[in-house]
Amino acid sequence: MEIFEELKQRGLIAQITGEEEVKNLINKGDARFYIGFDPTADSLHVGHFMALCLMKRLQMAGNKPVVLVGGGTGHIGDPSGRSDMRSMMTKETIDHNCECFKKQMERFIEFGEDKAVMVNNADWLLKLNYVELLREVGACFSVNNMLRAECYKQRMEHGLSFLEFNYMIMQAYDFYYLNNHLNCNLQFGGDDQWSNMLAGTELIRKKTGRDAHAMTITLLLNSQGKKMGKTASGAVWLDKNKTSVYDFYQYWRNVEDADVLKCIKMLTFLPLEEIKQMENWEGAELNKAKEILAYELTKLVHGKEEADIAQKSAIALFSRGVDDNNMPSTKLNIDGDNIFLVDVLVETGLCQSKGEAKRLIQQGGISLDGIKADKIDHLISKEDLKNGIKIKKGKKVYHKIYI
Repeated sequence: MEIFEELKQRGLIAQITGEEEVKNLINKGDARFYIGFDPTADSLHVGHFMALCLMKRLQMAGNKPVVLVGGGTGHIGDPSGRSDMRSMMTKETIDHNCECFKKQMERFIEFGEDKAVMVNNADWLLKLNYVELLREVGACFSVNNMLRAECYKQRMEHGLSFLEFNYMIMQAYDFYYLNNHLNCNLQFGGDDQWSNMLAGTELIRKKTGRDAHAMTITLLLNSQGKKMGKTASGAVWLDKNKTSVYDFYQYWRNVEDADVLKCIKMLTFLPLEEIKQMENWEGAELNKAKEILAYELTKLVHGKEEADIAQKSAIALFSRGVDDNNMPSTKLNIDGDNIFLVDVLVETGLCQSKGEAKRLIQQGGISLDGIKADKIDHLISKEDLKNGIKIKKGKKVYHKIYI
């Protein structure tokens, strides 16, 4: 099966310009495509995961990825899908985050001569003269059309800063620059980026007379009501120091029944013929599909050895109820003889706030070594922590604490 048809069958294509042209480009391995990643943190997260998998698929088919890290656009902030303005980052923070991204991406994409390249739009955006940009690029944009774009409409009621309003122009200029300097002929992104991507194709056409194309992938991690990409303890990161391998495995193991086959199609590299056999699975078989999903994605991000350990730990905890040293754990530093359970739940990341922790305790959602904790002022002694205590949150989340 050719790669374009495979992308369609996996449900990855949301919108596209010039479908026949794009189909021929990527099937022949002639696409020089780019995907952008703004460095808003020091780790990629599962919201980036689909784009990474897409790059890998296309590179395996002979196409050349251009990985763009937004050291320049990171100074502005993308308003897409947000109700408030991103906090401003220093140049040092942005540069550090870009370096972290590069190290993580090297596990997915093969970089090198005639392979993938990584670029940073700080190299050209930060050198732009403002008046020159207004004359040479700004004149190509209609403010009326920009205000109709979905990425801006979402923010109009809450307040859209002039700084953020420039993001579309900056992203369009990225495509224009890469088209001129690296012969980049295709841009990929999430379906929330469609307006920005069309702006890039239009800018290239107006400035050069050349055609370039855009294709958005179906953002499973957004289109499912944003129920994916977050856990009770925050975002799901690809850095195991921010999200443990076990938690990463469990995140995918616990996807909802309606999403598991979609995730397997979009994110794993299992053959479509094998996935098709799972379409009628129910009950215990559906749980098996979730285990396959969790294992395949953990192996892809963290390697086979770590995936084997996470799978073994999950089976031990949930199938036999056996304690296991590989479960997520936190070493606590206690000033005094005791610590409130509420504080522990926040420090371990099991709850985002003391208010959430109190509600969870009152609802009977926390157990310590198999015993329900039902008082919001429950104290844990330093003496009890010497051998470690296993916290159970709800039915599926386990965490070990010790000193």
